[in-house]
Amino acid sequence: MKILLTGANGYIGKRLLPVLVEKGHEVVCLVRDPDRLNAPHSVQDKISVVTADLSEPESLESIPEDIDVAYYLVHSMTQTSKAFRELERAAAKNFVHAIDRTSASQIVFLSGIVNDEDLSEHLRSRLEVEEILSSAHAGLTTLRAAIVIGSGSASFEIIRDLVEKLPVMIAPRWVNVRCQPIAVSDVIRYLTSVAGEDRAVGKTFDIGGPDVLTYREMLLGLADLRGYRRYIVTVPVLTPRLSSYWLYFVTSTSFSLARSLVDSLRNEVVCELEGIKEIDPTPCLGYRESLEMAFSRIEQNEVVSRWTDALVSLKIKPEFAEYIQVPEYGCLKDIQRIPIDAEDVERVTDRIWSIGGKRGWYYASFLWEIRGFIDKLFGGVGLRRGRRSATDIETGETLDFWRVILADREGRRLLLYAEMKVPGDAWLQFEVTEEEGEFFLVQTATFRPKGLLGRLYWYGVYPLHVAVFRGMARKIADV
Repeated sequence: MKILLTGANGYIGKRLLPVLVEKGHEVVCLVRDPDRLNAPHSVQDKISVVTADLSEPESLESIPEDIDVAYYLVHSMTQTSKAFRELERAAAKNFVHAIDRTSASQIVFLSGIVNDEDLSEHLRSRLEVEEILSSAHAGLTTLRAAIVIGSGSASFEIIRDLVEKLPVMIAPRWVNVRCQPIAVSDVIRYLTSVAGEDRAVGKTFDIGGPDVLTYREMLLGLADLRGYRRYIVTVPVLTPRLSSYWLYFVTSTSFSLARSLVDSLRNEVVCELEGIKEIDPTPCLGYRESLEMAFSRIEQNEVVSRWTDALVSLKIKPEFAEYIQVPEYGCLKDIQRIPIDAEDVERVTDRIWSIGGKRGWYYASFLWEIRGFIDKLFGGVGLRRGRRSATDIETGETLDFWRVILADREGRRLLLYAEMKVPGDAWLQFEVTEEEGEFFLVQTATFRPKGLLGRLYWYGVYPLHVAVFRGMARKIADV
């Protein structure tokens, strides 16, 4: 079959793509920026790419007409705009109009379980998108999932952060709400099973694992697996806003995502709509098995995707091209140029590609932690996003409070763009260059200030910048 895959750069899309190719399907990936589509080498010659934006109807005219099945894996849960429901509705309507021009006979939509009457804003938006997609000529298959557990998933990372960082948790009442978590591998299996399946067309299925647990039981279950002794005290006084701040400061989530999650956590998400087992009877993994698999992937450095792969910063546009060439004029720079021996080139490159996350930034780590905390205080992303892999970096993914704009291992160039709160735009570039037979590590911090405040910021922290950037470059070059 010829399949259109939207959200190919997202957490689920990145994992679904190779599975669809492996099953022999011809996959067309719809992405806003093809530079961010880091498909596995094994599938790159078996897929095609359409550059389009669901918010721009005219861009969707490039979708091929001979599509059989279209996946809709787009959502705005991390969107900081208050108008995310309008954005989601508009995107869904544009998608329907585009698919109606094709020969597609099925749309597959991954949504959330919406069995409560008083739905959160996020879940209500998911239901509205489902209703819009059902108006298409193609039949709609909806898979409604609760919490998805897998390495790099937002739910897993939040639960892990809470358990690992808080021996005693003062938690709001929603920790006693029930849910039915499902392993990401089972989500991918179900998404694959329903494609082209006549019995699934026009149907809606709730999908979940075999365990129905409260959030308290999920937290304590992870603690037990990791050998931690944890205590949870429930209090009735934490408002949704305070709960959002609680998640925001303790975990790696953004505030917009924390707010959406807290709003949704009041809804019980337990499967009611059955029938998926008739199409795919394979048993799902239990909660503990899902956790074990997630930690195994992390320990083996095999995390395929993370929830932060989606662009969550409003500072940066989806198109990376304009950021790859760092501006020269109107900018303030700190350049560190250190000679290195030819035999050390690969070792230095390895150190560049290992920066951030648990490895840290090589010099004055406590200052980076302070900067991350300050960023959180001002509503930024902080340092807790970490990195997907300990040794591998791909264009488009996050690296602590940076976004990877270019990761050219062969050309030995790594370019990062700051998603932290700063009065301007900031880049950090690492290069290993060769000049007349001699090799150099060139580390360049570039800041394009916004107005007087931007310049005051740069010069106010300039002494720290000099010390940190110089120390970091020397540590990377090991001199």
